[in-house]
Amino acid sequence: MNQQAFQQLFDRYFERVRNYIFYRCGDPELATDITQDTFMRIWEKRLKPEKGKEKALLFKIAGDIFISDYRKKQTALKFAEVARQDHDNPSGDHEVDYKELKANYEKTLSAMNEKQRVVFLMSRYDGLKYKEIADHLDISVKAVEKRMNQALDYLKKHLKDE
Repeated sequence: MNQQAFQQLFDRYFERVRNYIFYRCGDPELATDITQDTFMRIWEKRLKPEKGKEKALLFKIAGDIFISDYRKKQTALKFAEVARQDHDNPSGDHEVDYKELKANYEKTLSAMNEKQRVVFLMSRYDGLKYKEIADHLDISVKAVEKRMNQALDYLKKHLKDE
């Protein structure tokens, strides 16, 4: 999609997509952010919607982003609630468990294959996408996916045994 076609798509559908998300969430700032993210995905992935199906694609992407954002917030709220309950009821056991888990995690991570560890850390700690990792390491995205799967399998296997 060239810049002119993208601009026309943006001008034509931005307010419609924004209103759709606003009706779902009731937050004008969140609706604007999600709409901008939707158009960024179209631009970054160079998607070329079929003629007549642009609106459906935009609404689908925006809806998916909204749901993903909602789920992340719900998970964060649950975690905050558990953390608050743990804080209200302090227990030395939780601190010991956490320290033990952290030590096991660090030990397992250091024993992991270097290629897998680098990909894992770039994804989880640096927040890079697979494409960005592939560019940094000068490897294919498939290679990044394979290394990440191997890293996750390694962590599951070794942390479960600990």
